Amino acid sequence: MHFASDNTGPAHPRVMDALLRANEGYAMPYGAETAMERVRSRIRDLFEAPEAAIYLVATGTAANTLLLATLCRPWQAIYCSEVAHIEEDECGAAEFFTGGARLALVDAPDGMIDADALRARIAATGEGRVHGVQRGPLSITTVTERGTVYPLDRLHGLTGIARDYGLPVHLDGARFANALVSLGCRPADMAKGVDAISFGGTKNGLLGVEAAVIFDPDLAWEFELRRKRAGHLFSKHRFLSAQMEAYLADDLWLDMARGANAAAARLARGIGEIAQARILYPVDANTIYCTFPRGAHRRLIEAGAEFYTLGSLEGPDAEPVRARLVCDWSAGAEDTDRFLEVLAG
Repeated sequence: MHFASDNTGPAHPRVMDALLRANEGYAMPYGAETAMERVRSRIRDLFEAPEAAIYLVATGTAANTLLLATLCRPWQAIYCSEVAHIEEDECGAAEFFTGGARLALVDAPDGMIDADALRARIAATGEGRVHGVQRGPLSITTVTERGTVYPLDRLHGLTGIARDYGLPVHLDGARFANALVSLGCRPADMAKGVDAISFGGTKNGLLGVEAAVIFDPDLAWEFELRRKRAGHLFSKHRFLSAQMEAYLADDLWLDMARGANAAAARLARGIGEIAQARILYPVDANTIYCTFPRGAHRRLIEAGAEFYTLGSLEGPDAEPVRARLVCDWSAGAEDTDRFLEVLAG
């Protein structure tokens, strides 16, 4: 019963097999291996962007912050959700790698940025005044940190606001595949109006690879310099390329995302049928925020379940306590059903 995070799950066997094959013989370093050319071509095809610059890094934080540093100057603001990963979970990395840019938080009651709040936040920035930060890029996360997925019209509405102000847009796609299969659209549909994407793989069955996708090739050289200077250019880069190539082959990435989303939907349906439990946000992909009694939290933990309790375990058994559950590609019906059985008591 492993629902703490999709980071906790295994890498897919096909990915591990690809790593073993990549370990045979010799290959040029630093992204000059032939596999990287194939990866680059495949991602360009996915996004219908033949000129896009594609780079691989090992972590989502590196992808997010190096891209934002490429899009942003130190005296600018980065507009993002109040619960964005770059705000809550990256230890000030965005500020560090940009050389001091400020995160400008925007109301996001369901995890998704409110369009009116974004427009007001941008308008309130002291553009042109030397005493204040200037307007900079918009960073959007989907799947959000509340498990919701932006409908395309809402996503495009936000990118449209950024365009109205002449601002670039970054998309944090750590769970890009989960959002894509939820929406049932093309990658290019999600990329409309976006300048750079963190195209995630680690949360979806890879050992540790994210692709940085930059649609303006004029920005590529700056990203390369920033990646090297930050210590994120791998010498044995072939082991990154091998993972990403296996990920994209025969749509494995989409199959894994569908599996994770389906497991979360099964879990959410079961939680919804338990009188003492409540789903807090729409379960659009593979993440569930819910509440159930503190006593059930204790029961589940004693039974070996792994998930995040978002509150104290000290107090009355009947009092509702929030929880976060995340399903990865390998989550099976046996685990979800056992969790629901223990939860129901």
